[in-house]
Amino acid sequence: MEYKIKNISLSEKGKLKIDWAESRMPVLMNLRKKYENDKPLKGIKIAGCLHVTKETAVLVRAFKAAGAEMKLCGCNPLSTQDDVAAAVVEYDKIPVFAWRANHDEYYWCIEEVFKIEPNITLDDGGDLVFTLHEKYPDLIKNVIGGTQETTTGVVRLRAMEKDGKLKYPIIASNDAETKWDFDNVLGTGQSSLGGIKRSTNILIAGKYVVVSGY
Repeated sequence: MEYKIKNISLSEKGKLKIDWAESRMPVLMNLRKKYENDKPLKGIKIAGCLHVTKETAVLVRAFKAAGAEMKLCGCNPLSTQDDVAAAVVEYDKIPVFAWRANHDEYYWCIEEVFKIEPNITLDDGGDLVFTLHEKYPDLIKNVIGGTQETTTGVVRLRAMEKDGKLKYPIIASNDAETKWDFDNVLGTGQSSLGGIKRSTNILIAGKYVVVSGY
């Protein structure tokens, strides 16, 4: 199995993270349990360009349990959790092409997942779909559809659609009401606070905070 990650020896640490995430993602775990026997995705090949985190690992595990064949790369060079990438390769036997700070080989990783000749694309930001259209148009005949996670990616793909350049249907996950009502409102707020704490290495407790222009 071909893959390129930081260090496969990080896999045990990554597995602990994924196992913990699974205990906090009951809906996806129930779907996995529901479909792991009849495998409705058997024969379907999926190329994913997503944040390679423990949550994404739970998602790709569910797809594989439902019968899909997968390849995964990172949609952001700075979000990849190297231990999670190692665990997905080691324990789930899913090829991953991602490691933290892989700026120089970012698009090489995307092109590697196209070797699966996907039927479905999972994208976060638009780079996967855009690269597929620009450099591998001959593979589009195999694609039946895809998803796009973020506002930025949806804007890019709608521009392609307007110009008549988008060659297969995309589900805009970001338009889902549950995405707006929960993730965009609550998740983004928590992510912002978490980012501030990680970048400054300070405790929030006891601090005065001013929020401006939100």
